[in-house]
Amino acid sequence: MLVMEARKVYVRDNFLSRGETDITDERERKIGTLDLHGMFQSGVTVQSFSDGLTSYSGKFRAFSNTWLVFNGGDQEIGTLKAKFTFFTKRYVYDSDTHGTFYIESPAFSREYTVKTEREQLAAEFRRVDGMFGAGAFELTNDSTLPMEELIVVVMGVHAIQKRQSAAST
Repeated sequence: MLVMEARKVYVRDNFLSRGETDITDERERKIGTLDLHGMFQSGVTVQSFSDGLTSYSGKFRAFSNTWLVFNGGDQEIGTLKAKFTFFTKRYVYDSDTHGTFYIESPAFSREYTVKTEREQLAAEFRRVDGMFGAGAFELTNDSTLPMEELIVVVMGVHAIQKRQSAAST
């Protein structure tokens, strides 16, 4: 089973943000893995469960807070950037093949909406972990984006937030 066949998935970060973690469906079946490259590389790779081949990956652009998304052929296919706001968390994902998506969450919320340029709901994700645990997300995809690509975007939002938190301390 490939990750993209599921409409809702669960993705977990590890406490030290390195190593492999499972991607599961609503029935808690493993449908893929997320390889967290570690603190110094700050990247992720999504692998399908059926063949273990790389599907999509993401990492920060050098000396930047821009998250780059790559397909299995290591071709850059999109960029994710945080937008400065006072009362909401906002991000913009520009996909080369699927257009622009806007990701938004109220200031202290753990729930995010992903909308298209036409303001149609494309996906939703929320943190479902404990206060002091590693990041865990429930992701529902209602868009044309492949689930693997959307997982890399969600982990990019998480990575940007971790960088911003580390910079403010």
